[in-house]
Amino acid sequence: MAECAAEGGAAGGGPAAAELYSEAQLAFCRALPKVELHAHLNGSIRESTIRELSVGLEGGSISLLELQQLTQQASRTLGECFKLFDVIHRITTDHDVITRITREVIEDMAADNVVYAELRTTPKARPEHGMTKESYLDAVFRGISEYYSTSRRTQDIQVQLLLSIDRRQSAEEALDTARLAVALRGEGVCGLDLSGNPSVGQWEAWRPALDYARRHGLRVTVHAGEVWNPAETAAVLTWRPDRLGHMCCLDAALEQRLLESGIPLELCLSSNVITRSVPSYRAHHFASFFPDHPVALCTDDSGVFATSLSREYAIAAAAFDLSEEQLRTLALAAADYTFLEPGERAALRERMEAALLVESIDNSTSPFCLFSGGSDSTCRREDGGESAGAGGGEAGQQAASKAACAAAAPSMGNTQ
Repeated sequence: MAECAAEGGAAGGGPAAAELYSEAQLAFCRALPKVELHAHLNGSIRESTIRELSVGLEGGSISLLELQQLTQQASRTLGECFKLFDVIHRITTDHDVITRITREVIEDMAADNVVYAELRTTPKARPEHGMTKESYLDAVFRGISEYYSTSRRTQDIQVQLLLSIDRRQSAEEALDTARLAVALRGEGVCGLDLSGNPSVGQWEAWRPALDYARRHGLRVTVHAGEVWNPAETAAVLTWRPDRLGHMCCLDAALEQRLLESGIPLELCLSSNVITRSVPSYRAHHFASFFPDHPVALCTDDSGVFATSLSREYAIAAAAFDLSEEQLRTLALAAADYTFLEPGERAALRERMEAALLVESIDNSTSPFCLFSGGSDSTCRREDGGESAGAGGGEAGQQAASKAACAAAAPSMGNTQ
C-alpha cells in the first residue's frame, strides 16, 4: 500500500503532460463515456472565469499578474493551488457567479464526454453578502437550468447533487445540511458528503448528521484517509459509508479492512499527487485496488488542479500500463457506484455500453449521440415542480429550458 508522502516532499504539479501520457492515450480516454463521482463545484471553475472575476479584487494572497500567469500554466505546485482556493473563496459570494460557475462546469464536463456527474457543494450562508444556504442552492439550480435550456446536447449528461458537510462546521450546522439534503431528495440531491480540511474537527461531531441522512434513505460518501489519522479512518470504516474518497494514508490493517468492506473508492490521481498525499503517480494506491476492488477515477477540483476526467484516465493508463479494454472496464464500472436507484444505474450502464459499441463499429470520435434520445433523470423546475428529462428535438429543448436537474458540488478546502 502506498504510504503518505513526506510533508517535505516534492511539490505537486508534476511533469509536463507529454511526460505523463501520450496524445493517443488522451484521445482514447476523451472518447470514452465517463462517470464523475467526486468533483467539487467551485473547485471545478474554469481558469478563464477565475481570471475574469478576480479583476478588481483587493488584497489576498496573490496579485492579479501572478494569477493571470498561474491560470495559464500547465501544472501547479501545492502552494499555487492554495492561492487559487483563496481567490475562489473570495469570488463565490455572488449568486450570479455561482449560477455561472455551475453552468460552465456542466458544459465542460459534457464536452469531455462525462455522461453522468454527481457534483458536490457545501451550501453557503454568507449573510454579509445576502446569501443563505437556500439562496445558494437556488443559484446552483439556476445554473443547471441555464445549461439545459441553452445546450443542444441536453441529455448528453445527467447531473445530480451531493450536499457537503464542511469539517469546519459544528455538529448542529452539519445536521442542518443533512436535513436540507433529505428535504431535497428526489429533486436532484442524491446524497450527503463529508469533506474539507482533513486535519480539522472530530468524526463524532458529524456522525449524528450522517446517521440522520442514512435513516432517511440518503446515501453518504466520506473523505477519509487524506492524512495519517488511523483512529478516524478505522471509525469511518466501521460506519461503512456508501463510498469513500481518497483513502491515501492506510497501514496494512486498514487496507485489509477496506478490501474486505468492498466500499467503492473515489480516487483522484492529480489531486493526491499535488497535495502530497502520495509521492508520485506510479506510487498511487490505485494499483493496490484496481481491478479487484471497486474504484472510480475522479477529478476532485479540476479547475484548481488543471485537469479533466479524460486526463485522469490517460494518466492512469500511462502510470499503470492499462490496456484499452481495462480503461473501458474502469469507465463502465463507475456507473455501478453512482447514487442512482438500481434501475437507473442499470439504464446508465446500458447506454454507456451501447455508446461504446457504436464507437467500436464506426470509430466515431463523438459516439455518444445515443444519450440525446432521452433520460431517466428527474428535473427540478424553478417553480418547484418536477418533470421528466427532456428528449431531443424542439419539444425536448422547450421542456429542458424549464428544468433544473438538481446537481452541484464543492471544492476542496476553503472553496466548498
